[in-house]
Amino acid sequence: MAFERFELSRVDVGEAILRVRHGGSGPPLLLLHGYPETHMMWGKIADDLARDFTVIAPDLRGYGESTQPATVKDHESYSKRAMARDAIALMRHFGHERFNLAGHDRGGRVAYRLALDHPDALIRLSILDIMPTADVWKRANKAFALGYWHWSFLAQPAPFPESLIAHDPDKFLFEGMMRGATPPFAPDAFEDYRKAARDPAVIHAMCEDYRAGASYDVAVDEADRGVRKIGCPVQILWGGKGALGAWYDVLGLWRDWADDVTGQAIDCGHFIPEEKPAETLAALRGFFGAPP
Repeated sequence: MAFERFELSRVDVGEAILRVRHGGSGPPLLLLHGYPETHMMWGKIADDLARDFTVIAPDLRGYGESTQPATVKDHESYSKRAMARDAIALMRHFGHERFNLAGHDRGGRVAYRLALDHPDALIRLSILDIMPTADVWKRANKAFALGYWHWSFLAQPAPFPESLIAHDPDKFLFEGMMRGATPPFAPDAFEDYRKAARDPAVIHAMCEDYRAGASYDVAVDEADRGVRKIGCPVQILWGGKGALGAWYDVLGLWRDWADDVTGQAIDCGHFIPEEKPAETLAALRGFFGAPP
């Protein structure tokens, strides 16, 4: 059973109410999940991390059982800047002005935006299986269009993608995403993802997340390009069997955004903490400074 060392809370961060699990002791470590998941994606490693860290794992705004802020015309309410504000308020709620942060997928996008917008907040940052949003769209090609087709589909105006997803959320979000592969998700986590995906408000929020990613988030990244860089040490982890290593110079591109960048591929696909929990745990504990 995951999160045995944790409490479950609802925390009002001002613009949303987040479902969050928290537990452990030691330096604070915030864990941010990706699409189309919830904080339960960290379940295979959270209890081990909690032996060395005070671990805080929320559902991002709009996802899981967190609340959905109102949609706005420029999609700012689902931007990574807005989600980073939630993260700062959440950590302050628990008494942490500075903390470590690991983010996977969409959570990784929130994580690097937080590092740029709130440079004094982070001690160390680990980003799992993403490239900067503006760079992804700037380099989009045929391989991207076929492999990451959901980026452009989810970003279409409402209610087109919402309507199609709602017809069969499991088929769209999970069968289509896995492309015939066996899902690596723990049963309790998978049921949590599937339950959330049946909620029309969550479906809309996920689409808004991607609409923001195709517009507001790109503009904010481009405004920072060459002007601001991430100041804390950054670890980049990516799935060696996934697309990133084939499509990008992963560490080279991230060094345009941060001065202190290290990282490695892990022998798996996109869902790194769920496919290779032992390897992920070792990489995170090593980077964040857990005792051997």
